[in-house]
Amino acid sequence: MSEEFPGYRGEALQLLKRAKAEIGDIIRIVKDGETYEGILIPRSEYGDDKHIVVKLKTGYNIGISITATTKIEKIGVGIKPTFIPPTLPEQKPNLPKVAIISTGGTIASRVDYRTGGVRPALSASDLYSVVPELSEIANIDAEILFSLFSEDIKAKHWAEMAKAVAKHIEKGAAGVVMAHGTDTLGYTAAALSFALQDLPVPVIMVASQRSADRPSSDAATNLIGAVNAAAYAPFAEVAVAIHETTSDRGIVFHRGTKTRKCHTSRRDTFKSINTTPLAKTANRKITMLTKDYRKRDTSRRLSLKPNFDERATLIKFYPGLNPEIIDWHIEKGCKGIILEGTGLGHIGNYCLSAIKRAVEKGVLIAMTSQCIWGRLGMTVYDRGRDLLALGVIPLEDMLPETALVKLMWVLGQTKDREEAKKLLTKNIANEISPRTEFEGAQGENE
Repeated sequence: MSEEFPGYRGEALQLLKRAKAEIGDIIRIVKDGETYEGILIPRSEYGDDKHIVVKLKTGYNIGISITATTKIEKIGVGIKPTFIPPTLPEQKPNLPKVAIISTGGTIASRVDYRTGGVRPALSASDLYSVVPELSEIANIDAEILFSLFSEDIKAKHWAEMAKAVAKHIEKGAAGVVMAHGTDTLGYTAAALSFALQDLPVPVIMVASQRSADRPSSDAATNLIGAVNAAAYAPFAEVAVAIHETTSDRGIVFHRGTKTRKCHTSRRDTFKSINTTPLAKTANRKITMLTKDYRKRDTSRRLSLKPNFDERATLIKFYPGLNPEIIDWHIEKGCKGIILEGTGLGHIGNYCLSAIKRAVEKGVLIAMTSQCIWGRLGMTVYDRGRDLLALGVIPLEDMLPETALVKLMWVLGQTKDREEAKKLLTKNIANEISPRTEFEGAQGENE
């Protein structure tokens, strides 16, 4: 693989060298009586050595397979492809100040020609510069904290994110926007909901399903909606900003502790589970969808509690689960387990002995349900009652992901087991719904 010809090797590389063509040059390829002209661009290093990729005048990229009769000619000198963000638009001091913190993810990504995928590339300043509409909404204070895909984010990063948000709020930000990948966004949103208590202003997590250089990207629309909410929304909570539907009609805001990614690629992938969304926005107008929310109050003092203890785990029950898995986690020093049980909160009777041993060793064990909608009912059947008798803690309608994050946070706040149990079951950030409604269970906006 040549550094001068990213992604090219073998026959394709030799043909390009003989033509004395470089990445960015304009080349002509003649093959089987057909002629193709375009800019030579890098290609994925994971592909074969039988294709050359060019960008046509139409803007489309095509791969051309080479044969023994294929001829390549350099017909023009070009510029190597690169991304240069436009100049930052002039900011207006009279507008509210909103901090944009970038942690990576698709919303801060561009195509990586080395692998053919997308990679974290854009800083928060880049995001602002390529979405000039933001200059009409708020005075932006941009910061890049991490450049990570969300699957690489851990509890230590949650702590740093919480501290970064607190710093901007202390500096007088009217709201904070955090750019993050979608895959583990629900975990981070929950983590910030527990770590940032008594928020005076909104903290909006924003993501996109499609990178900013794709025509169908949702990055700019989501970011505009997020900044608008951070600057003007009446609520002061951690929320996730995402497309309300597959179209660009509006952005919806889901509570950080009550949302889940429900589709691998749809732009409206996040849904509020067992509750209605917090708010939505269209054409810069923000509409609250619930009357029960913490109101914006800049006189309120933020309580920062960023400590997490990763000695917790989430175990999904399935038929035939080996109970030794529970024993293994305890042997490795696990201090708490969230069980993702079936239905109303059940697991196989062959796991009860392992749970009993864990509880006797002082390990916190709590139950959630694998069902997306509904809440636990562990007194309905004997198995649920058996688990309660062993000391398993029911967590009502808390999402398993939120429960795991909360358990890590609880373990980071206290070493006292009884105090930990009280914190785990206390409704701190609307993670537990007072009652569970069926509305939306079939997937709204389908």
